[in-house]
Amino acid sequence: MESKKYLEDITEIKDLMSRSSRFISLSGLSGILAGIYAITGAIITYIFLLPTNDYVVLHSWNFRMIIGVLIAVAVLSFVTAYLLTTRKAKQNNEKIWDDTTKRLLINFLIPLVTGGIYILIKLNSQHYGLTGSLMLIFYGLALVNASKYTIGNVRYLGYVEIVLGLICAAFPGYGFWFWIIGFGVLHIIYGSLIYFKEQKA
Repeated sequence: MESKKYLEDITEIKDLMSRSSRFISLSGLSGILAGIYAITGAIITYIFLLPTNDYVVLHSWNFRMIIGVLIAVAVLSFVTAYLLTTRKAKQNNEKIWDDTTKRLLINFLIPLVTGGIYILIKLNSQHYGLTGSLMLIFYGLALVNASKYTIGNVRYLGYVEIVLGLICAAFPGYGFWFWIIGFGVLHIIYGSLIYFKEQKA
């Protein structure tokens, strides 16, 4: 009986140490909303900004507006994730900002910023075909790279984003639709799974 209690105590200590070295999982609702923002931005882009031949010239008005929509989606997603995750942390009496959070952000941003710079270089060279694919791949790499600092299974979302980006590279003419699937549909699916898991907990 005492040995069983001892093992339970050891398991509890290990779980506590694991949680203390990892960032709390992101709110499932923030994932759902990020997907909705992405799909809404894609709809706005498709209806109002894409020309009939689906070809956008660099430095054109359309291109600047599309970049604006992308930035708006990213900012909305980040702010929503921060607000909902902060609320979740307060409910669980957990810290939102510490050394683990800093490590998570650094590991997330290194692949993401690198990918963003590389994509801009390719666009400036008028290589447009693989933009959607590169965005998915570098975003997936960022998720996987940061996943070791978070409790949630975000690395699986990263794996799927990478695979989707590679498939997208094989069909460059459909990058827009792959982008919707990767940043819209997959976020909603992943966020829904996390959300329902949170409700059961």
